[in-house]
Amino acid sequence: MVEEWKYPLVKTALKVLKEVKGKALVLMGDFPRPPSSDVLVVVVGSHFDLRRKMLKKITLPPNLDLKHSLDIISAFLLREGGLSIGDVFVYVGPDFLGLKKIKAEIPIEKSVFTKNPSVLQRVLEIAVELSVEGREGRRIGTIFVIGDTRAVLENSKQMIPNPFKGHRIYVTNEKHKEVIKEFSQIDGAMVINEKGRVVAGGRYLEVGGIVSILELSPGLGSRHIAAAGITKLTRATAVCLSEGGTIRIFREGRMVLEYNPRS
Repeated sequence: MVEEWKYPLVKTALKVLKEVKGKALVLMGDFPRPPSSDVLVVVVGSHFDLRRKMLKKITLPPNLDLKHSLDIISAFLLREGGLSIGDVFVYVGPDFLGLKKIKAEIPIEKSVFTKNPSVLQRVLEIAVELSVEGREGRRIGTIFVIGDTRAVLENSKQMIPNPFKGHRIYVTNEKHKEVIKEFSQIDGAMVINEKGRVVAGGRYLEVGGIVSILELSPGLGSRHIAAAGITKLTRATAVCLSEGGTIRIFREGRMVLEYNPRS
């Protein structure tokens, strides 16, 4: 049985879910608590106790538009929720409600949802803003490397004096976002530890020795090769933003997520 829910749109969503024989309910907003349901409930970006069997959580950048959010949620439901292509889910927010049919799988892998989610969310948020807004009137291309910091530093070298040396700058601190976006304009990768601290900027990733064994799509350039390569050499995750606006995430030498906030 579905329990009574005091928020009108959520109550409506539960009724619609039953009528269309939907497979999941997706809550997109900071609702006080998710309803109990006999189908899967997915909470987007909230901090509920997730010990309930039919309740899952996904973290997304808050500045990601609805279309791309639904694409990633669809991939999450395919990978984590047991849904299949053709299944329907209902999504609801504070002032909107809709249906989504899973039509195709976007390039994404299960691990993208489970490793360093809060740090990854913040990095993606910054990448989305850089993709859409650019910086000082120009498009930005850059790499953020998250985790396994010691190995990343051992497989890279400083191209310029490290602008973050001696400073405690965190991607998880909203007040530091503009500083990070400003230094994303410099050549080289930004290295971020598991806690979200930016430990270095302007790093040249030394991956030349393994380029031949990387499995990348044709047309990807040197920035993507570097991002993929460093994740092959280490246990890090790399978020690569191209000047064309496409954001790609790499793990273990392979691309696990690709989307363009501008499209």
